[in-house]
Amino acid sequence: MTIRIELNPEIEAQLVAGAQARGLAPAEYAENLLRDAIASHGESQGRLSVEELHAMLDAIAEGSDNLPKLPTMAFTRESFYEGRL
Repeated sequence: MTIRIELNPEIEAQLVAGAQARGLAPAEYAENLLRDAIASHGESQGRLSVEELHAMLDAIAEGSDNLPKLPTMAFTRESFYEGRL
């Protein structure tokens, strides 16, 4: 597949510099960038494995044993707006 795009001068200069730094043709470097962007986009679809979910929840809960124990009534709508009327 061939795709034609118009680049502004700044992006073109960055593309050429990046390609030169890697010893690639600008088109080849652009293809690599596009391939990497598509691959990383596919990986980040917000899906976690069960193990990743448990690890994330454990990290969130870390240190929660030191939090004060509060009764459920401490979390009423009125308690959040107390003194703001």
